[in-house]
Amino acid sequence: MARVMVVDDEERVRGLLTRSLASEGHSVVTAATARAAIDRLEVVDVDLVVLDLVMPGASGLTVLDAIQQSRRTTPVIVLSGVTDVGTRVEVLDRGAVDVVAKPFSLTELLARVRRNVGAPRTDPDDPVLEAGGIRLDLGRRRATFRDVTASLSEREFALLTHLMRRKGQACRREELLHDVWHLDLDPGSNVVEVCVGRLRSKLGQDIPVETLRGVGYGLYEEP
Repeated sequence: MARVMVVDDEERVRGLLTRSLASEGHSVVTAATARAAIDRLEVVDVDLVVLDLVMPGASGLTVLDAIQQSRRTTPVIVLSGVTDVGTRVEVLDRGAVDVVAKPFSLTELLARVRRNVGAPRTDPDDPVLEAGGIRLDLGRRRATFRDVTASLSEREFALLTHLMRRKGQACRREELLHDVWHLDLDPGSNVVEVCVGRLRSKLGQDIPVETLRGVGYGLYEEP
């Protein structure tokens, strides 16, 4: 079904996930360190990464940063024994699609894997969403505005999709944190602002995403 990379310094965890993912029809590649994972990602295409956050040497954040810098759209599920809100926010803001607490439920983790690799991402007939002059390819996670086309990270894609589906409406910051970042409480960080800034950097500062001071953001049709 999909090729999944498992990155964890514990051989026991790598073995458990390899067997479990293989039983669901996935092929699995593994790495025991962040450096090994980055090296493998340069030569192997994968559909999803299951990544331990805390490892000897470089942490899982190094892998997240490398994936972001390469402009890959590979979804990453982070495993973390550190479960405070600040850490979750940092991990999500650096490109992870999900954070699963250690020790984890294998059944739950496999369900999260299925959710993120279940739908094909490169079908030429994938649907397209259009609003405010932006054309969003829902399968390839690519957005086009005027003459600029850019690949989006999972979080950028989720935020832009939310705003486009709610075009013409004010989206409160709390709503975006809940629906895009899956956070029930405002951690007091600027994750939404940073993500909007990345969208503007990729597609152009004049994309029709307006900052609504004291409220949140909204996407409006170009005049």
